[in-house]
Amino acid sequence: MLGTMEHLWAPWRNLYVKDSQKHEGNIFARIAQGTDDESHYVLARGKCSFAVLNLYPYNTGHLMIIPYRETGALEDLSDDEMVEMMNMLKRMKAAVTAAFQPQGFNVGINLGAAAGAGIEQHLHIHLVPRWRGDCNFMTTTAETRVHPNDLATVYNAIKKHIT
Repeated sequence: MLGTMEHLWAPWRNLYVKDSQKHEGNIFARIAQGTDDESHYVLARGKCSFAVLNLYPYNTGHLMIIPYRETGALEDLSDDEMVEMMNMLKRMKAAVTAAFQPQGFNVGINLGAAAGAGIEQHLHIHLVPRWRGDCNFMTTTAETRVHPNDLATVYNAIKKHIT
């Protein structure tokens, strides 16, 4: 006897799928040059880099630090770019901590497609908040993540804690 198939409906995800299909090329470069920070979930801008929420988050508050200059090679970053990105990372970690009180963080850079870089021509640092038990059965059995908040709510919660 076959079991009943379960469905998890998340119609709001369709907005992200449709949006990503509209754009070709490097979305990070377009956001870097844009001015509508709220609609792109840009949390902060510096001289060399900016912080933006990930549209496809692993967890609530997952964001990225991205240099304005397009490069996929870590060694191409100037000292100024590297220092600013690390300082931006510290600021964003403090803001996410204040907003959501995570119990830990993953910080990482995927360099190259083989390492998991989705946009390999424009490197970026991921900041992923973590809580004990945040990888529940849904991730393991259904390859699905459940997020308790929409991106606009997460954006506003973090934004009010950025100093």
